[in-house]
Amino acid sequence: MIFLRSTLREFALTGVAVFSVLLAITFSSALIRYLGLAARGTVPPDAVLVLLALSALSTVSVLLSATVFLSVLLTMTRSYRDSEMVVWQTSGLSLLGWFKPVLIFVAPVMVLVAILSLYMTPWAIGKAEQFRHQLESRDDATLITPGVFKESKNADRVFFVEKLSPDLTQVANVFVHELRDGRMWVGVASRGYLEKAKSGDRYLVAQDGRRYSGTPGQADYRIEAFGKYAVRIEQSAAKRFLPTQKSRATALLLLDPKPADQAELSWRFGLPLSTLLLALLAVPMSAVNPRTGRFLNLLVAVFVYMIYSNLISIVQAWVAQDKVHVLLGMGAVHGTMAVLLILLLALRMGHLRLPQLRRAA
Repeated sequence: MIFLRSTLREFALTGVAVFSVLLAITFSSALIRYLGLAARGTVPPDAVLVLLALSALSTVSVLLSATVFLSVLLTMTRSYRDSEMVVWQTSGLSLLGWFKPVLIFVAPVMVLVAILSLYMTPWAIGKAEQFRHQLESRDDATLITPGVFKESKNADRVFFVEKLSPDLTQVANVFVHELRDGRMWVGVASRGYLEKAKSGDRYLVAQDGRRYSGTPGQADYRIEAFGKYAVRIEQSAAKRFLPTQKSRATALLLLDPKPADQAELSWRFGLPLSTLLLALLAVPMSAVNPRTGRFLNLLVAVFVYMIYSNLISIVQAWVAQDKVHVLLGMGAVHGTMAVLLILLLALRMGHLRLPQLRRAA
């Protein structure tokens, strides 16, 4: 009873620490990426937090799977390193006795990973896709970002606005560059505003400025002062939103026998299964040999985790290309890891011995 409580407590504490680190790394990398898009004007600043939250939610299931594996591995490695494992073994606890606390620890996480991979992750990916679709369907007015040169969707106009009012209607220090019929038009104004005509068209109206027009390479430039100069804002054509397999509900994928849908199902159902297998694999892989160093088993474990993840992705691609049946592909990958688990357990418990090379006399 003392062993079970202490082991579960250490699993939980290590898991919280590992998950916090993994989430912070994922969150930081996503934040840097979206801030870069916002700085270039591709994504509006007020959309960064929404996309960041959806991106984090879509990766939680993978992070939890890695967290369980590392938590069991680090906890048992510490037990070997601090000679606690020797105490437990001399007390009559075999290596198989560690499976009970591991299974108790991994069971709720496995259920949570299943819920996330089957329901929450597709929902988050779908919301992110819809949000990106709305951003791509914006007109040029919504692309205006203070302090950023922004090109129109047709690549024939460049906007620059130094300041923008909170209600997004008044602008200051406007710069507009256009190419029309081979001539270059440049308009600058100290202020301006956004206006919507009765026809529904929207205009960026610059006030109290100058317009420079001419043909590049020729000395025929003209300078004109104006009180108002209206530039029509191009409206984006409405595009049909088509969700991907990653964002479709699991129930819809089960009703559709297409290879691409089956490939997505192999990933969603394989993730909670891989969470269980990785947690069990950490038990025999955590043994530390003092002569080989304390971190060698960690490197081997990370290597095995990478191979396992890549094999799942490869099988998913093969199923999508209709090269292999979904059940055969999943059985091959997860079955291989189950066989590896049995072999490692037999090796650690002395039921299996590796052949040794004899030294020449």
